[in-house]
Amino acid sequence: MCGFVGFSNFKKKVTSDKSVIEKMNQSLSKRGPDEDGYYINEHVSLGHKRLIVIDPKGGKQPMVEKYSYGEFVICYNGQIYNTKELRKELEENGFTFEGHCDTEILLKSYIHYGNDVVHHLNGIFSFAIWNNKKQELFLARDHFGVKPLFYTIKNNTIVFSSELKAIFKYPGITKEMDEQGICEMFGIGPAHTPGTTIFKNIFEIKPAHFAIFNSSGLHLERYWKLTSKKHTDSFAQTCEKLKFLLEDSITRQLVSDVPLCTFLSGGLDSSIITKFAADYCKKQGLPPLDTYSIDYVDNDKNFVKSDFQPNSDNYYIDLMNKNLHTNHHKIVIDTPELASYLEDAMIARDMPGMADIDSSLLLFCKNVKDEMTVSLTGECADEIFGGYPWFFRVDSLTSNTFPWSIALSERQDLLNPSIGKKVNLKEYVDFRYQESLAEMEILESDSKETAEKRKISHLTLNWFMQTLLDRSDRMAMYNGFEIRVPFCDYRLAEYVWNIPWEIKAFGGREKGLLRYVARDFLPAEIVDRKKSPYPKTHNPTYLAKVKGMLTDIMKDKNAPINNLLNRDFILDILNTDGKAFSRPWFGQLMTGPQLMAYLCQVNMWLEKYQPKIEL
Repeated sequence: MCGFVGFSNFKKKVTSDKSVIEKMNQSLSKRGPDEDGYYINEHVSLGHKRLIVIDPKGGKQPMVEKYSYGEFVICYNGQIYNTKELRKELEENGFTFEGHCDTEILLKSYIHYGNDVVHHLNGIFSFAIWNNKKQELFLARDHFGVKPLFYTIKNNTIVFSSELKAIFKYPGITKEMDEQGICEMFGIGPAHTPGTTIFKNIFEIKPAHFAIFNSSGLHLERYWKLTSKKHTDSFAQTCEKLKFLLEDSITRQLVSDVPLCTFLSGGLDSSIITKFAADYCKKQGLPPLDTYSIDYVDNDKNFVKSDFQPNSDNYYIDLMNKNLHTNHHKIVIDTPELASYLEDAMIARDMPGMADIDSSLLLFCKNVKDEMTVSLTGECADEIFGGYPWFFRVDSLTSNTFPWSIALSERQDLLNPSIGKKVNLKEYVDFRYQESLAEMEILESDSKETAEKRKISHLTLNWFMQTLLDRSDRMAMYNGFEIRVPFCDYRLAEYVWNIPWEIKAFGGREKGLLRYVARDFLPAEIVDRKKSPYPKTHNPTYLAKVKGMLTDIMKDKNAPINNLLNRDFILDILNTDGKAFSRPWFGQLMTGPQLMAYLCQVNMWLEKYQPKIEL
């Protein structure tokens, strides 16, 4: 796992811009703390920051391959999980290898397959390949956008990076927000429309897309999408294939030359990952699997049961550890830390995010990094198998908007009135909602319920899941730590996408089919446990802390947040401990304390990034 930067121009030489590429690359030092490298020629400049996971000696980047017919150079961030098959195919076609890293296999796969290489990859990746023979740059991103890749074009130069912050190190690129940026940040955020950012004229390569940049300009192309087709497997066949795909995906992702662990919450998803990982370690004669969980000071004492958070995790974590004999570690975070790392979490995202839902993961990864470099998590199972409350609640299914972000009127009221007169958040969100649904195909053979759930699944996979994947990547990589997401295997998603809802929600339960399959290898208490989201703090001292932080900000009438947002509404939020904003800001977890923390992040972002706002 790494980060990379670069720029290319076919109308002028870039060889004199080494100091620029170095400044861009240095801004990604947290993503790649182990090594850096550069490649510069007449029309392209590349920089790379490396986090060593596989083949320390053989995986240095930028990696260069020279042949009689041309030179090829790669900068890459990610992990390819089907390297064994790729290597065999390449060897049969005359390729030889100097090491065992996936970077070398990926580069030689491109040399062999050309632009079609993306159709042969299973993994999480973003990469840039300079093809000296064709005099063109090839950029690509994985199926679900687990790994980021941003770009802009200025004065015939394409500038690209794993994070937004590096792009702003290129001369002449400024931080600007227009009406669309405001709508993205406060209407959609912390989610975002695929392909966009909150900054004017700065974009991302969409998930499942590649780009070619050459003397004729930029060409973008989609290489994969979830395709609707009739599910013909019997129930028994479905269960058998599902178990195979799960085990295959998890096993492929256990390859590492550095210490590897799993995150274990005691929920269904992380328990499935941990079960297969622990079994793999045992079969391979490896030491017991290390597992990690997060908790907060006095959380059990302050826990309050709710529909979204029905029980705490500790009992179930202990149950899984006793069952699998793993080497478990509990990371306990105190509330002052959550608040003090809000700014780091914002910097990691380059924008306000999910407040302490972000900073807690950042701190979790920071602590785990002391002993480990890679972790597998249960992220994405809820999106793929239908685990969220909005798959079942009538009010969510009939909301005609993104069900995790229904507080549109409150979001509009939060804008400074002078901005609110020019910006209609609901109009923008409605457009993006309808635009997204238009991409989806419903089959004539779909039942009414399956058709309805395809819609909510499509939105969840392309919007909500992307937000959580962004969170995982940024918070982990800020600590030079790698998170892998086996449930996000595109083959698994393809198969589950077409399973009828009546089977997917077997027994009328969220993730019912997954639960049924897991009964063969998990304790019944884990299988039957009601879904519980990522743990957040329930300690009242956190509310007091962030309320104090926001109060201090609002004492300064010149604080930049007052120019963007409605000061009177923020004061009402403070006076009511967040209850003036009657619904969660985003998802299930961003309630009163998280909203106040988010508003603190907004002011931090305005102070640090100082965007120019033009409406």
